[in-house]
Amino acid sequence: MNTPDRTPDMRPAGAVESPTPVHVKERPEGPAAAALLAAGIGVAALGLVTTVAAASETVNDWLRLSESVGPLSGKTIFAVVVWLVAWAILHPLLRRSRLSGAILVITAVLVLIGVIGTFPIFFEAFAPE
Repeated sequence: MNTPDRTPDMRPAGAVESPTPVHVKERPEGPAAAALLAAGIGVAALGLVTTVAAASETVNDWLRLSESVGPLSGKTIFAVVVWLVAWAILHPLLRRSRLSGAILVITAVLVLIGVIGTFPIFFEAFAPE
C-alpha cells in the first residue's frame, strides 16, 4: 500500500493551510434605512404638494418662488427641504438599527404615492373647474 507523503503534523504534502477566519464587524444599516425612508418621504411630499397646488390657486401662487420657473420652483424646494429634515430626524433615530423589509415596503409605498401625485391625470382631477 502506497501512502502519500505527510508533513510532521499529519497533513498530506502540498496541502494548503486553511485561512484564519476573519471576523468582520457588522456595520449598522440604520443610516441607509434613514436615507431610503427620507427619500420616500421627500418623493411623497413632492406628489402631495403638486396635487395641492393644482387644487388651490392660493397654494399655487405661494409656490411661485421664481417667475421664470413658476410654481415648480416652490414645489421642488419644498420637497427637498422635507427630504433633508426627514433625513436629519431619521438618521439619529435609526443609526444603530438594521435595515428591515418594513422600511423598504414603506419607502416603496411613499415613492408610489409621490409618483402618482405628479401625474397630470391625477393632480388635474383636483383642479377647480
